[in-house]
Amino acid sequence: MNFTKMNGLGNDFVVIAEEQQLPDNAAELAIELCNRFFGIGADGLVYILPSEIADFRMRIINSDGSEAEQCGNAIRCVAKYVYDNGLTDKEEITIETLGAGAQKVQLTVQEGEVVSVRVDMGQPILNGVQVPTTVDAERVIEHPIEVDGREFRFTAVSMGNPHCVIYVDDAVHFDLNTWGPKLETHPLFPRKINVEFVTVNSRTHTDMRVWERGAGPTLACGTGACATVVASVLTGATDRTATVSLKGGDLLIEWNESDNHVYMTGPAAVSFRGTL
Repeated sequence: MNFTKMNGLGNDFVVIAEEQQLPDNAAELAIELCNRFFGIGADGLVYILPSEIADFRMRIINSDGSEAEQCGNAIRCVAKYVYDNGLTDKEEITIETLGAGAQKVQLTVQEGEVVSVRVDMGQPILNGVQVPTTVDAERVIEHPIEVDGREFRFTAVSMGNPHCVIYVDDAVHFDLNTWGPKLETHPLFPRKINVEFVTVNSRTHTDMRVWERGAGPTLACGTGACATVVASVLTGATDRTATVSLKGGDLLIEWNESDNHVYMTGPAAVSFRGTL
């Protein structure tokens, strides 16, 4: 089985494009291959599959064996893979995801290779129950949540997968390992949740660090960056277009007012290729 190790701003994946459907043992394979000591090492295992409604279909298995509904960094990697490897010659394609349906993707190509990818991430889901959370409200904005005697306030957004955005004084140095797993599994979140810790620097720039559901701390999270800008608009903290600085680099996010869609622009890269 051939694989390509890819990353979107350091959020890394083992990409496999030779299957026609998701293998029955995909969860076990993800746990084995994503292990950074005894496997290839990655945040997730990504399968590029045929689709009946789009040009390609993407399935993402986290490093703990759970399946992610969507991943902004993975979809950019998939877009780069299919173009660079000759599976398509189109610079505008659609990629089917588990949680957000078929998403439109625009490729920026230089000298035959994709250098940047702009993804229409669709409309954010803001209803508390639909995100899902246990908060029955049309919008969950700055809702209190208590963990080990400490109170945070979160804004809930789904970008095809669930996020809670929490503002802190210093996201760059925030203690992810202490608070991330406790918030991920909090009873307010029936399907667990991705947790973004955010510091707003200006109307057009935020710092963000993420604890990803099923993967832990990662260098970047594309859907989390989208959720960050949506939450920041809802709380009045930023404009609708802003740069989100993650540990692995920057993403440009736009929540377009006319169509209510969120657009994400950023790079993807190949780390290495191999055969299992």
